[in-house]
Amino acid sequence: MDELVLVIAGFLAAATIVVAVEYYKQLRKARKEYEKAKAAVDHIVLSFNRQFKREDEKLEAIAYKVEASASRSTNSRDNMEDMGKRLTVLETKSTTDSSKMDGTISRLDVIEKGLRDLVASQEAVTSKITVIEQQRKELPEIAEVGLEAVIPIRRDKAMSQLTDTEISVLETLVSEGSKTAPEIRERVKLSREHTARLMKKLYEEGYLERETGKIPFKYSVKKEMEKLLKKTEAPPT
Repeated sequence: MDELVLVIAGFLAAATIVVAVEYYKQLRKARKEYEKAKAAVDHIVLSFNRQFKREDEKLEAIAYKVEASASRSTNSRDNMEDMGKRLTVLETKSTTDSSKMDGTISRLDVIEKGLRDLVASQEAVTSKITVIEQQRKELPEIAEVGLEAVIPIRRDKAMSQLTDTEISVLETLVSEGSKTAPEIRERVKLSREHTARLMKKLYEEGYLERETGKIPFKYSVKKEMEKLLKKTEAPPT
């Protein structure tokens, strides 16, 4: 907007200079013509009275030109005043537009700040997600819930190391399927702690498998042990 004002001002200055130069040329020309006419008049007065009228007409013509030049100068001045008024209007409009532009710039600053805050929030969230992903990768892989690794049965102990209660538990599991410790407790009529220790012992010595899908755990007889029990139970041929 400032550049537009400067351009208009430059244009007005150039127009003023052109008008002034033209006006100055006309004045010089008029002056020369006037001096020439005056010399002619002097010559006529001194030499030929007959030519006085003709030279007088020339003087009138010159005076008319001077008046015309003055009229044009007045018109130029009026035009300059009109251009000055227009320039004032343009300056007022420029001030108004400048105020509007300042308001727009302020709103743009607010929007830009909001965008910076949004970008900062997004970067913070991205950073947190990255940290969480890194932590997730560093966590040990959780094995699928299912049957725990079976402890190999110690064949050297087999049936000779079992008590009657333990054999009863194994036979119950073979005949009725997997059961929890509370269910076994109802069969063997032992305390909760005693039953828990018994089941743990049978599991650790490799007689039982333990299902960890839910609590309480379910116990079942190991396949190999189940075969041994069935062989023991089989009648002699």
